[in-house]
Amino acid sequence: MREFRGSLGGVPWTGWLCERPEDLVPFMAWIRRQKETVCFDTETQGLKIYSMGSGFLRLAQFGTDTEAWVVPVELGPAFRRAATDALRILPSLTGHNVIGFDGLVVDEHLGVKLEEFCPKTQDTMITAKLIDPRGPEAGGMGAKLKPHAAFYIDPASPDTQDGLDAVFRSLGYTKKSGLGWIHVPWDHPIYVEYAMLDVILGSRLLKAHTAELERLGVRSTLVQYEREISRMCAIMTRAGMYVDEDYTQTLYGTLDAEVEKYTAVAARYGVSSVNSKNQVVEALLAMGETLTKKTASGKSLSVDGSVLRRLADVTDKWEPIGSRKPNPLADAVLRASRAGKWKTTYVDTFLNERDSRGYIHANIQTLEARTGRMSITKPAVQTLPSGDWMIRRCLLADPGNVWVSVDFQAVEMRVLAALADVKRMKEAIVTGQDLHGYTASLVYGPDYTPYHRKVSKGIGLGKVYGGGAAHVSSQTGAPVEDVQRAMRTYDAVYPEIKRASNRWQREAYEAGMVTVSATGRRLPLDRERMYAVVNYQCQSAARDVLGQSLLNIEAAGLLDVLRLPIHDEVLASVPAGDAADVAREIERCMSFDLFGVPIASEAEIGGRSWGSLYGADM
Repeated sequence: MREFRGSLGGVPWTGWLCERPEDLVPFMAWIRRQKETVCFDTETQGLKIYSMGSGFLRLAQFGTDTEAWVVPVELGPAFRRAATDALRILPSLTGHNVIGFDGLVVDEHLGVKLEEFCPKTQDTMITAKLIDPRGPEAGGMGAKLKPHAAFYIDPASPDTQDGLDAVFRSLGYTKKSGLGWIHVPWDHPIYVEYAMLDVILGSRLLKAHTAELERLGVRSTLVQYEREISRMCAIMTRAGMYVDEDYTQTLYGTLDAEVEKYTAVAARYGVSSVNSKNQVVEALLAMGETLTKKTASGKSLSVDGSVLRRLADVTDKWEPIGSRKPNPLADAVLRASRAGKWKTTYVDTFLNERDSRGYIHANIQTLEARTGRMSITKPAVQTLPSGDWMIRRCLLADPGNVWVSVDFQAVEMRVLAALADVKRMKEAIVTGQDLHGYTASLVYGPDYTPYHRKVSKGIGLGKVYGGGAAHVSSQTGAPVEDVQRAMRTYDAVYPEIKRASNRWQREAYEAGMVTVSATGRRLPLDRERMYAVVNYQCQSAARDVLGQSLLNIEAAGLLDVLRLPIHDEVLASVPAGDAADVAREIERCMSFDLFGVPIASEAEIGGRSWGSLYGADM
């Protein structure tokens, strides 16, 4: 057994590396003496929990404020058994991203199931995001362990990641390749110290975060609520979605051919690379197009998606606008870029990250956005176009099952009506009217057209998502001037929205540029974008409407059928014979009252492929 020593914030620490089976005896004796919370972490071969085989888990480490133990699980059954027994014996655990990652690791590779692990586990990544949800790019600290350890524990705490990267390079591996995590010797001193410090820092961080949350007035019930959401989403990740390999391989070839086809079209207009913004700008100008939008730096003209869609005369859902003759180059660049993105972002991921049973396991990040909105990565299925079936056709429900999708009905507008107490809007919702049509009748008069309804809907969603006239114009195809006029009338017929915005901004200013959501979530505002307070309030409340629905679904005994929460929808894999009953029950769980406004949902039953809900034939 090898001993390590160090100091953090002036407080000494000691760590032990178990090198031989007999070293596990004092380790287990230490485990049995622990009555308080112990920090837990793992070192693995990477992030692909389900697709890298049985050697994926390398080290399991346990620690308190001043002590750490490292168990090299890869050394064999005795070490695996000790790590497993320790997790089951310890009464209380903590860790950083421990539910969303390490919990899944031990579920898959040690047999300690999430149902046993999560109820006794606290996660300091959750508390970090409840203290300040902003990333470093937005003025926050972010949610990584090391910046929080430096701020709350010891500014001079050693950054062993830098030393570890140097070790990887000495072994001939780059940081980007990720191979260092596979091949670094399990007993390398820097690797072992890195593992020990993570649990010592994590143990101390829990205490620091708890004190900071109390100082800020964040309720402990919100912390517990987020733990439950994280646990449920981890269970969904574990379940996974089955990949139709034959269809997916064929789709890869189809998308490859589409990239080639539209790249060739672009080449006819002098664009040798559709990813070259300068080439696209020059070619469009040469075709007589007028470009006015600038990039974020303001130094060059922009040809982002909104610009190209306007020139190609399509909406963001690829619907024809009919406002001009489509530009063939803009159309080709859009189509080539879309096919290339779909091929690499989705199809490659489906094929390369399957487990041994053919399932992919999407990573659900439960507190990704500043507002608390969730994000899904690897694969990023929440970024798929809302009406497309082609990619979704790759993913199948379990054998004998069909997909059930349950979606909130206009939840953004219902949340806005509830939070701002918009009386006419609430009346329209309660009486079951088409809200966007009703709004169009107020803005344009009783003889409004489908075009007017589209603009009215765009303005309403712009209020929720923080989009101005230019954004609504790009989404609807309506001229900016038309949108601006309609916006002025919109504000007159729904004056409560502006009043609520002013009130929230005033309260945020008095609270140090922080607005507090309906559930007590702290949402820092940017001083130059205080108008975004409506967006933050509505998005945060909508996210928590989804979170409450997940709790309701679990209480109804249906968590095991859920596979993904996507925006304002849940996706479930359900035995075909039970689909109608389960769909009705999930609808019930996702329908309740929010400050006098009914939150409603609607279920749709598809076939075995997810694409069947969008028009695919299977």
